[in-house]
Amino acid sequence: MAQSKLAVVSTFSIAMMTAAAVVSLRGLPMMAKEQLTLFVYIAFATFIFLIPAALVSAELGGAFGEKGGGVYTWVKEAFGARWGFVAIWLQWIQNVVWYPTVLAFSAAAIAYVVGKPELANNGTYVGIFCIAAYWVATAITLRGVSAIARVTSWAFLAGTVLPGVVIMILAVIWIAQGNPIALLHPVATDSTSVMSMAGGHAHPRYFPNVTGLGDIAFLAGIILLFAGVEVHAVHANEMSDPKRQFPVAMLIASVAVILLFTLGSFAVATVLPDAQINLQEGLMKAFQQIFARFGIDWATPIICLLLAFGGIGGVMSWISGPSRGLLWTAQEGEIPPILARTNKNGVQISILIVQGAIVTILSLAYFVMADVSVAFFLLSAVTITLYLIMYMLMYAAAIRLRYSQPELKRSYRVPGGTTGMWVVAGVGFAGVAFSFLVGFFPPTQLPVGSPSLYVWLVVGGTVVFTGLPLLIGMLKQSSWRSASPPKAFVPKLPKAA
Repeated sequence: MAQSKLAVVSTFSIAMMTAAAVVSLRGLPMMAKEQLTLFVYIAFATFIFLIPAALVSAELGGAFGEKGGGVYTWVKEAFGARWGFVAIWLQWIQNVVWYPTVLAFSAAAIAYVVGKPELANNGTYVGIFCIAAYWVATAITLRGVSAIARVTSWAFLAGTVLPGVVIMILAVIWIAQGNPIALLHPVATDSTSVMSMAGGHAHPRYFPNVTGLGDIAFLAGIILLFAGVEVHAVHANEMSDPKRQFPVAMLIASVAVILLFTLGSFAVATVLPDAQINLQEGLMKAFQQIFARFGIDWATPIICLLLAFGGIGGVMSWISGPSRGLLWTAQEGEIPPILARTNKNGVQISILIVQGAIVTILSLAYFVMADVSVAFFLLSAVTITLYLIMYMLMYAAAIRLRYSQPELKRSYRVPGGTTGMWVVAGVGFAGVAFSFLVGFFPPTQLPVGSPSLYVWLVVGGTVVFTGLPLLIGMLKQSSWRSASPPKAFVPKLPKAA
Protein backbone atom coordinates (compact mmCIF):
# COMPACT_ATOMS: atom_id res chain seq x y z
CA MET A 1 0.00 0.00 0.00
CA ALA A 2 1.90 3.03 -1.24
CA GLN A 3 1.36 6.54 -0.14
CA SER A 4 2.30 10.06 -1.22
CA LYS A 5 6.01 10.67 -1.29
CA LEU A 6 6.94 13.41 1.18
CA ALA A 7 10.31 14.23 2.70
CA VAL A 8 8.97 14.09 6.24
CA VAL A 9 11.75 12.73 8.42
CA SER A 10 15.53 12.79 8.07
CA THR A 11 18.10 10.03 8.54
CA PHE A 12 19.07 11.52 11.90
CA SER A 13 15.43 11.70 13.04
CA ILE A 14 14.79 8.02 12.23
CA ALA A 15 18.09 7.09 13.90
CA MET A 16 17.16 9.02 17.05
CA MET A 17 13.60 7.65 17.05
CA THR A 18 15.00 4.13 16.68
CA ALA A 19 17.61 4.63 19.39
CA ALA A 20 14.93 6.14 21.65
CA ALA A 21 12.73 3.10 21.03
CA VAL A 22 15.57 0.72 21.95
CA VAL A 23 17.52 2.52 24.65
CA SER A 24 15.87 3.11 27.97
CA LEU A 25 18.01 3.80 30.99
CA ARG A 26 15.49 1.77 32.99
CA GLY A 27 17.42 -1.26 31.68
CA LEU A 28 20.71 -0.25 33.26
CA PRO A 29 19.85 -1.63 36.74
CA MET A 30 18.92 -5.02 35.26
CA MET A 31 22.28 -5.27 33.51
CA ALA A 32 24.18 -3.72 36.43
CA LYS A 33 22.66 -6.33 38.75
CA GLU A 34 24.78 -8.89 36.89
CA GLN A 35 27.92 -7.01 38.03
CA LEU A 36 31.01 -8.17 36.07
CA THR A 37 29.04 -10.88 34.27
CA LEU A 38 27.09 -8.08 32.54
CA PHE A 39 29.73 -8.02 29.79
CA VAL A 40 28.85 -11.61 28.86
CA TYR A 41 25.18 -10.69 28.58
CA ILE A 42 25.87 -7.53 26.59
CA ALA A 43 28.17 -9.41 24.21
CA PHE A 44 25.46 -12.03 23.66
CA ALA A 45 22.78 -9.39 23.10
CA THR A 46 25.01 -7.41 20.72
CA PHE A 47 26.44 -10.16 18.52
CA ILE A 48 23.64 -12.73 18.67
CA PHE A 49 20.71 -10.33 18.62
CA LEU A 50 21.28 -6.62 17.91
CA ILE A 51 23.68 -6.91 14.96
CA PRO A 52 21.66 -9.61 13.10
CA ALA A 53 18.42 -7.69 13.75
CA ALA A 54 19.92 -4.42 12.50
CA LEU A 55 21.43 -6.00 9.36
CA VAL A 56 18.28 -7.91 8.43
CA SER A 57 15.92 -4.99 9.10
CA ALA A 58 18.21 -2.68 7.12
CA GLU A 59 17.94 -4.98 4.09
CA LEU A 60 14.20 -5.47 4.39
CA GLY A 61 13.53 -1.83 5.27
CA GLY A 62 15.47 -0.64 2.24
CA ALA A 63 13.87 -3.19 -0.09
CA PHE A 64 10.29 -2.42 0.95
CA GLY A 65 10.75 1.17 2.11
CA GLU A 66 8.45 2.61 -0.55
CA LYS A 67 5.70 0.09 0.26
CA GLY A 68 5.74 0.79 4.00
CA GLY A 69 4.10 -1.47 6.56
CA GLY A 70 7.32 -2.56 8.28
CA VAL A 71 7.45 -6.14 9.53
CA TYR A 72 3.89 -6.73 8.29
CA THR A 73 4.97 -6.19 4.69
CA TRP A 74 8.20 -8.16 5.09
CA VAL A 75 6.54 -11.28 6.47
CA LYS A 76 3.52 -10.94 4.17
CA GLU A 77 5.78 -10.87 1.09
CA ALA A 78 7.46 -14.07 2.30
CA PHE A 79 4.64 -16.11 3.84
CA GLY A 80 1.34 -14.41 3.00
CA ALA A 81 -1.01 -11.92 4.63
CA ARG A 82 -2.03 -14.17 7.56
CA TRP A 83 1.52 -14.51 8.88
CA GLY A 84 2.23 -10.87 8.12
CA PHE A 85 -0.68 -10.03 10.37
CA VAL A 86 0.61 -12.36 13.11
CA ALA A 87 4.02 -10.67 12.94
CA ILE A 88 2.75 -7.10 13.22
CA TRP A 89 0.22 -8.15 15.88
CA LEU A 90 3.01 -9.62 18.02
CA GLN A 91 5.14 -6.52 17.56
CA TRP A 92 2.15 -4.42 18.59
CA ILE A 93 0.80 -6.47 21.50
CA GLN A 94 4.22 -7.09 23.12
CA ASN A 95 4.65 -3.37 22.99
CA VAL A 96 1.31 -2.84 24.72
CA VAL A 97 2.35 -5.25 27.51
CA TRP A 98 5.71 -3.44 27.78
CA TYR A 99 4.32 0.06 28.37
CA PRO A 100 3.54 -0.47 32.09
CA THR A 101 7.15 -1.55 32.73
CA VAL A 102 8.88 1.47 31.23
CA LEU A 103 6.32 3.81 32.77
CA ALA A 104 7.01 2.22 36.17
CA PHE A 105 10.60 3.43 35.72
CA SER A 106 9.33 6.97 35.06
CA ALA A 107 7.06 6.68 38.10
CA ALA A 108 10.06 5.82 40.27
CA ALA A 109 11.98 8.78 38.84
CA ILE A 110 9.14 11.18 39.69
CA ALA A 111 9.04 9.73 43.21
CA TYR A 112 12.63 10.92 43.64
CA VAL A 113 11.78 14.31 42.10
CA VAL A 114 9.15 14.97 44.79
CA GLY A 115 11.44 13.67 47.55
CA LYS A 116 9.37 10.53 48.25
CA PRO A 117 11.53 7.65 46.96
CA GLU A 118 9.48 5.13 48.96
CA LEU A 119 6.65 5.70 46.47
CA ALA A 120 8.69 3.78 43.87
CA ASN A 121 7.65 0.58 45.67
CA ASN A 122 4.04 1.64 46.20
CA GLY A 123 1.94 -0.35 43.74
CA THR A 124 -1.04 2.02 43.86
CA TYR A 125 1.09 5.06 43.04
CA VAL A 126 2.96 3.23 40.25
CA GLY A 127 -0.27 1.94 38.71
CA ILE A 128 -1.98 5.34 38.72
CA PHE A 129 1.11 7.04 37.28
CA CYS A 130 1.39 4.47 34.45
CA ILE A 131 -2.23 4.97 33.42
CA ALA A 132 -2.11 8.78 33.53
CA ALA A 133 1.28 9.11 31.78
CA TYR A 134 0.28 6.71 29.03
CA TRP A 135 -2.83 8.68 28.10
CA VAL A 136 -0.85 11.95 28.07
CA ALA A 137 1.68 10.34 25.68
CA THR A 138 -1.19 9.12 23.51
CA ALA A 139 -2.68 12.64 23.34
CA ILE A 140 0.64 13.97 22.02
CA THR A 141 0.94 11.08 19.55
CA LEU A 142 -2.44 11.99 18.07
CA ARG A 143 -0.90 15.25 16.83
CA GLY A 144 1.02 13.37 14.15
CA VAL A 145 4.45 11.99 13.24
CA SER A 146 6.19 15.40 13.16
CA ALA A 147 5.18 16.06 16.78
CA ILE A 148 6.33 12.57 17.76
CA ALA A 149 9.70 13.04 16.05
CA ARG A 150 10.32 16.35 17.81
CA VAL A 151 9.35 15.12 21.28
CA THR A 152 11.11 11.75 21.06
CA SER A 153 14.32 13.26 19.69
CA TRP A 154 14.48 15.78 22.55
CA ALA A 155 13.40 13.16 25.09
CA PHE A 156 16.14 10.80 23.90
CA LEU A 157 18.84 13.47 24.00
CA ALA A 158 17.77 15.17 27.26
CA GLY A 159 16.25 12.21 29.10
CA THR A 160 18.47 9.33 27.98
CA VAL A 161 21.75 10.49 26.43
CA LEU A 162 22.41 13.36 28.88
CA PRO A 163 21.73 11.35 32.09
CA GLY A 164 23.65 8.43 30.60
CA VAL A 165 26.69 10.61 29.94
CA VAL A 166 26.38 12.19 33.41
CA ILE A 167 26.34 8.82 35.21
CA MET A 168 29.39 7.71 33.21
CA ILE A 169 31.35 10.88 34.03
CA LEU A 170 30.40 10.69 37.70
CA ALA A 171 31.44 7.03 37.82
CA VAL A 172 34.87 7.98 36.46
CA ILE A 173 35.19 10.70 39.13
CA TRP A 174 33.98 8.19 41.75
CA ILE A 175 36.80 5.83 40.80
CA ALA A 176 39.39 8.62 40.54
CA GLN A 177 38.62 9.71 44.11
CA GLY A 178 39.46 6.25 45.41
CA ASN A 179 35.92 5.14 46.25
CA PRO A 180 35.29 1.37 46.22
CA ILE A 181 34.24 -0.14 42.90
CA ALA A 182 31.21 -2.21 43.84
CA LEU A 183 31.39 -4.79 41.06
CA LEU A 184 35.01 -5.62 42.03
CA HIS A 185 34.18 -6.04 45.71
CA PRO A 186 31.09 -8.24 46.09
CA VAL A 187 29.85 -9.25 49.55
CA ALA A 188 28.57 -12.55 50.87
CA THR A 189 24.97 -11.34 50.70
CA ASP A 190 25.15 -10.83 46.93
CA SER A 191 23.64 -13.38 44.55
CA THR A 192 25.77 -16.45 43.85
CA SER A 193 25.29 -15.71 40.16
CA VAL A 194 27.66 -12.72 40.47
CA MET A 195 30.06 -13.85 43.19
CA SER A 196 31.75 -16.94 44.56
CA MET A 197 33.14 -17.71 48.01
CA ALA A 198 36.79 -18.74 48.43
CA GLY A 199 38.86 -18.61 51.61
CA GLY A 200 35.95 -16.99 53.45
CA HIS A 201 35.90 -14.04 51.02
CA ALA A 202 33.53 -13.11 48.21
CA HIS A 203 35.07 -12.84 44.74
CA PRO A 204 33.44 -11.46 41.58
CA ARG A 205 32.46 -13.82 38.80
CA TYR A 206 33.40 -13.03 35.24
CA PHE A 207 30.99 -15.58 33.79
CA PRO A 208 27.47 -16.37 35.07
CA ASN A 209 27.14 -19.22 37.53
CA VAL A 210 24.64 -21.39 35.68
CA THR A 211 23.08 -24.22 37.69
CA GLY A 212 19.73 -23.92 35.90
CA LEU A 213 17.98 -21.74 33.35
CA GLY A 214 16.56 -19.62 36.18
CA ASP A 215 20.11 -18.34 36.81
CA ILE A 216 20.21 -16.73 33.36
CA ALA A 217 16.54 -15.65 33.17
CA PHE A 218 17.76 -12.05 33.06
CA LEU A 219 19.29 -12.88 29.67
CA ALA A 220 15.84 -12.73 28.09
CA GLY A 221 15.18 -9.40 29.83
CA ILE A 222 18.46 -7.99 28.55
CA ILE A 223 17.66 -9.21 25.03
CA LEU A 224 14.41 -7.25 25.27
CA LEU A 225 16.39 -4.11 26.13
CA PHE A 226 18.19 -4.38 22.77
CA ALA A 227 15.01 -5.06 20.79
CA GLY A 228 13.27 -2.58 18.52
CA VAL A 229 15.71 -1.60 15.77
CA GLU A 230 13.06 -2.58 13.21
CA VAL A 231 10.15 -0.72 14.80
CA HIS A 232 10.40 2.52 12.80
CA ALA A 233 10.72 0.78 9.46
CA VAL A 234 7.04 1.69 9.04
CA HIS A 235 8.20 5.29 8.63
CA ALA A 236 10.83 4.46 6.00
CA ASN A 237 8.58 5.61 3.16
CA GLU A 238 8.32 9.01 4.85
CA MET A 239 12.03 9.61 4.14
CA SER A 240 13.17 11.36 0.98
CA ASP A 241 15.40 8.41 -0.07
CA PRO A 242 14.53 5.40 2.14
CA LYS A 243 16.65 2.88 0.25
CA ARG A 244 19.78 4.84 1.10
CA GLN A 245 18.80 6.58 4.33
CA PHE A 246 17.19 3.75 6.31
CA PRO A 247 20.28 1.47 6.46
CA VAL A 248 22.42 4.43 7.56
CA ALA A 249 19.89 5.26 10.27
CA MET A 250 20.10 1.63 11.51
CA LEU A 251 23.88 1.89 11.78
CA ILE A 252 23.79 5.15 13.74
CA ALA A 253 21.10 3.83 16.08
CA SER A 254 22.94 0.52 16.74
CA VAL A 255 26.20 2.24 17.68
CA ALA A 256 24.36 4.57 20.06
CA VAL A 257 22.55 1.63 21.67
CA ILE A 258 25.71 -0.41 22.33
CA LEU A 259 27.67 2.51 23.79
CA LEU A 260 24.93 3.77 26.09
CA PHE A 261 24.01 0.34 27.45
CA THR A 262 27.57 -0.87 28.02
CA LEU A 263 29.02 2.24 29.62
CA GLY A 264 25.85 3.13 31.51
CA SER A 265 25.35 -0.26 33.17
CA PHE A 266 29.03 -0.41 34.08
CA ALA A 267 28.71 3.00 35.75
CA VAL A 268 25.74 1.87 37.88
CA ALA A 269 27.52 -1.35 38.88
CA THR A 270 30.56 0.71 39.87
CA VAL A 271 28.58 2.63 42.49
CA LEU A 272 25.96 0.16 43.74
CA PRO A 273 26.54 -3.41 44.97
CA ASP A 274 24.22 -6.17 43.75
CA ALA A 275 22.06 -6.22 46.91
CA GLN A 276 21.22 -2.49 46.59
CA ILE A 277 20.13 -2.58 42.96
CA ASN A 278 16.36 -2.47 42.47
CA LEU A 279 15.04 -3.02 38.95
CA GLN A 280 12.82 0.04 38.67
CA GLU A 281 14.71 2.52 40.88
CA GLY A 282 18.32 1.34 40.81
CA LEU A 283 19.44 4.15 38.52
CA MET A 284 17.87 6.83 40.70
CA LYS A 285 19.59 5.34 43.76
CA ALA A 286 22.93 5.44 41.95
CA PHE A 287 22.51 9.13 41.12
CA GLN A 288 21.31 9.89 44.64
CA GLN A 289 24.32 8.17 46.22
CA ILE A 290 26.88 9.82 43.94
CA PHE A 291 25.36 13.29 44.26
CA ALA A 292 25.26 12.91 48.06
CA ARG A 293 28.93 11.86 48.04
CA PHE A 294 29.81 15.03 46.07
CA GLY A 295 27.60 17.26 48.23
CA ILE A 296 25.21 18.20 45.42
CA ASP A 297 22.03 16.49 46.60
CA TRP A 298 19.98 19.20 44.88
CA ALA A 299 20.91 17.67 41.51
CA THR A 300 19.04 14.42 42.22
CA PRO A 301 15.49 15.69 41.47
CA ILE A 302 16.72 17.47 38.33
CA ILE A 303 18.34 14.39 36.83
CA CYS A 304 15.37 12.23 37.87
CA LEU A 305 12.99 14.60 36.10
CA LEU A 306 15.05 14.17 32.93
CA LEU A 307 14.95 10.39 33.38
CA ALA A 308 11.16 10.47 33.65
CA PHE A 309 11.00 12.60 30.48
CA GLY A 310 13.24 10.12 28.67
CA GLY A 311 11.08 7.17 29.71
CA ILE A 312 7.87 8.81 28.56
CA GLY A 313 9.55 9.87 25.31
CA GLY A 314 10.52 6.25 24.70
CA VAL A 315 6.88 5.25 25.13
CA MET A 316 5.83 7.86 22.58
CA SER A 317 8.41 6.54 20.15
CA TRP A 318 6.86 3.07 20.40
CA ILE A 319 3.23 4.25 20.32
CA SER A 320 3.70 5.56 16.79
CA GLY A 321 5.44 2.50 15.30
CA PRO A 322 3.75 -0.89 15.84
CA SER A 323 0.26 0.64 15.95
CA ARG A 324 0.99 2.23 12.57
CA GLY A 325 1.85 -1.20 11.21
CA LEU A 326 -1.40 -2.57 12.62
CA LEU A 327 -3.23 0.24 10.78
CA TRP A 328 -1.80 -1.21 7.59
CA THR A 329 -3.49 -4.53 8.30
CA ALA A 330 -6.81 -2.81 9.02
CA GLN A 331 -6.64 -0.98 5.70
CA GLU A 332 -5.92 -4.30 3.95
CA GLY A 333 -8.87 -6.08 5.58
CA GLU A 334 -7.04 -8.29 8.10
CA ILE A 335 -8.94 -6.78 11.04
CA PRO A 336 -12.30 -4.94 11.25
CA PRO A 337 -12.25 -1.75 9.12
CA ILE A 338 -13.41 0.36 12.07
CA LEU A 339 -9.82 0.06 13.33
CA ALA A 340 -8.60 1.76 10.15
CA ARG A 341 -10.06 5.06 11.31
CA THR A 342 -7.54 7.93 11.45
CA ASN A 343 -7.83 11.48 12.72
CA LYS A 344 -7.15 14.70 10.80
CA ASN A 345 -3.41 14.21 11.36
CA GLY A 346 -3.47 10.75 9.80
CA VAL A 347 -2.93 9.02 13.18
CA GLN A 348 -4.59 5.66 13.89
CA ILE A 349 -7.03 6.89 16.56
CA SER A 350 -9.19 3.74 16.87
CA ILE A 351 -6.18 1.48 17.40
CA LEU A 352 -4.67 3.87 19.95
CA ILE A 353 -7.89 3.90 21.98
CA VAL A 354 -8.00 0.08 22.07
CA GLN A 355 -4.30 0.05 22.93
CA GLY A 356 -4.85 2.48 25.78
CA ALA A 357 -7.64 0.38 27.24
CA ILE A 358 -5.35 -2.69 27.33
CA VAL A 359 -2.49 -0.72 28.91
CA THR A 360 -4.88 0.56 31.57
CA ILE A 361 -5.96 -2.99 32.45
CA LEU A 362 -2.38 -4.32 32.53
CA SER A 363 -1.27 -1.45 34.78
CA LEU A 364 -3.66 -2.78 37.41
CA ALA A 365 -1.08 -5.55 38.06
CA TYR A 366 0.82 -3.04 40.19
CA PHE A 367 -2.23 -2.66 42.43
CA VAL A 368 -2.48 -6.38 43.25
CA MET A 369 1.13 -7.65 43.37
CA ALA A 370 3.01 -7.16 46.64
CA ASP A 371 6.46 -6.68 45.08
CA VAL A 372 6.65 -4.02 42.36
CA SER A 373 9.91 -5.50 41.00
CA VAL A 374 8.26 -8.90 40.49
CA ALA A 375 5.27 -7.33 38.70
CA PHE A 376 7.79 -5.32 36.63
CA PHE A 377 9.70 -8.43 35.54
CA LEU A 378 6.59 -10.58 35.04
CA LEU A 379 5.20 -8.10 32.53
CA SER A 380 8.65 -7.95 30.93
CA ALA A 381 8.75 -11.76 30.62
CA VAL A 382 5.43 -11.87 28.74
CA THR A 383 6.65 -9.03 26.54
CA ILE A 384 9.84 -10.93 25.75
CA THR A 385 8.21 -14.18 24.65
CA LEU A 386 5.79 -12.39 22.33
CA TYR A 387 8.45 -10.20 20.75
CA LEU A 388 10.87 -13.06 20.18
CA ILE A 389 8.26 -14.99 18.19
CA MET A 390 7.98 -11.96 15.91
CA TYR A 391 11.74 -11.90 15.44
CA MET A 392 11.73 -15.57 14.45
CA LEU A 393 9.19 -14.73 11.73
CA MET A 394 11.28 -11.76 10.58
CA TYR A 395 14.47 -13.82 10.24
CA ALA A 396 12.65 -16.64 8.45
CA ALA A 397 11.09 -14.11 6.06
CA ALA A 398 14.47 -12.57 5.23
CA ILE A 399 15.86 -15.98 4.25
CA ARG A 400 12.80 -16.96 2.21
CA LEU A 401 12.74 -13.68 0.30
CA ARG A 402 16.28 -14.33 -0.95
CA TYR A 403 14.77 -17.33 -2.81
CA SER A 404 11.22 -16.17 -3.62
CA GLN A 405 12.21 -12.64 -4.74
CA PRO A 406 15.89 -12.85 -5.76
CA GLU A 407 15.51 -9.97 -8.25
CA LEU A 408 14.03 -7.60 -5.65
CA LYS A 409 16.04 -4.38 -5.65
CA ARG A 410 17.77 -4.10 -2.28
CA SER A 411 19.62 -0.85 -1.57
CA TYR A 412 21.49 -2.70 1.18
CA ARG A 413 22.16 -6.44 1.26
CA VAL A 414 23.42 -8.52 4.15
CA PRO A 415 27.02 -9.36 3.11
CA GLY A 416 27.96 -12.79 1.79
CA GLY A 417 25.08 -13.44 -0.59
CA THR A 418 22.52 -16.09 0.29
CA THR A 419 25.02 -17.88 2.51
CA GLY A 420 25.64 -14.67 4.42
CA MET A 421 21.91 -14.23 4.97
CA TRP A 422 21.63 -17.81 6.24
CA VAL A 423 24.48 -17.17 8.69
CA VAL A 424 23.26 -13.77 9.94
CA ALA A 425 19.55 -14.61 10.09
CA GLY A 426 20.33 -18.12 11.34
CA VAL A 427 22.42 -16.83 14.23
CA GLY A 428 19.71 -14.31 15.04
CA PHE A 429 17.00 -16.99 14.92
CA ALA A 430 18.97 -19.36 17.16
CA GLY A 431 19.66 -16.56 19.64
CA VAL A 432 16.04 -15.52 19.98
CA ALA A 433 14.87 -19.15 20.15
CA PHE A 434 17.19 -19.79 23.11
CA SER A 435 16.14 -16.55 24.81
CA PHE A 436 12.50 -17.49 24.22
CA LEU A 437 13.03 -20.72 26.16
CA VAL A 438 14.86 -18.96 28.98
CA GLY A 439 12.06 -16.40 29.28
CA PHE A 440 9.71 -18.97 30.81
CA PHE A 441 11.93 -19.60 33.84
CA PRO A 442 11.54 -17.43 36.96
CA PRO A 443 14.77 -15.54 37.76
CA THR A 444 16.65 -16.70 40.84
CA GLN A 445 17.62 -13.05 41.46
CA LEU A 446 14.05 -12.04 42.41
CA PRO A 447 11.61 -13.21 45.14
CA VAL A 448 8.94 -14.44 42.71
CA GLY A 449 6.95 -16.22 45.41
CA SER A 450 5.39 -19.24 43.69
CA PRO A 451 7.61 -20.27 40.73
CA SER A 452 4.84 -22.44 39.27
CA LEU A 453 2.36 -19.52 39.31
CA TYR A 454 4.98 -17.30 37.65
CA VAL A 455 5.53 -19.86 34.87
CA TRP A 456 1.80 -20.35 34.30
CA LEU A 457 1.23 -16.59 34.08
CA VAL A 458 3.98 -16.23 31.47
CA VAL A 459 2.77 -19.27 29.52
CA GLY A 460 -0.85 -18.10 29.72
CA GLY A 461 -0.03 -14.59 28.55
CA THR A 462 2.06 -15.94 25.66
CA VAL A 463 -0.59 -18.42 24.51
CA VAL A 464 -3.48 -15.95 24.74
CA PHE A 465 -1.76 -13.06 22.99
CA THR A 466 -0.24 -15.30 20.28
CA GLY A 467 -3.49 -17.16 19.71
CA LEU A 468 -5.60 -14.03 19.25
CA PRO A 469 -4.31 -13.09 15.76
CA LEU A 470 -4.79 -16.67 14.59
CA LEU A 471 -8.33 -16.63 15.96
CA ILE A 472 -9.03 -13.29 14.30
CA GLY A 473 -7.73 -14.75 11.03
CA MET A 474 -10.15 -17.68 11.33
CA LEU A 475 -13.10 -15.38 12.09
CA LYS A 476 -12.16 -12.82 9.46
CA GLN A 477 -15.13 -11.82 7.37
CA SER A 478 -14.91 -11.32 3.63
CA SER A 479 -16.78 -8.02 4.12
CA TRP A 480 -13.72 -6.65 5.91
CA ARG A 481 -11.78 -6.78 2.67
CA SER A 482 -14.61 -5.44 0.54
CA ALA A 483 -15.33 -2.58 2.93
CA SER A 484 -13.73 0.67 1.96
CA PRO A 485 -11.67 1.78 4.94
CA PRO A 486 -11.53 5.45 5.87
CA LYS A 487 -9.06 7.26 3.66
CA ALA A 488 -5.95 8.18 5.61
CA PHE A 489 -5.35 11.90 5.83
CA VAL A 490 -1.86 12.87 4.64
CA PRO A 491 -0.78 15.87 6.72
CA LYS A 492 1.35 18.73 5.48
CA LEU A 493 4.47 18.26 7.53
CA PRO A 494 7.64 20.32 7.77
CA LYS A 495 10.63 19.36 5.72
CA ALA A 496 13.25 17.16 7.31
CA ALA A 497 16.04 18.91 9.19
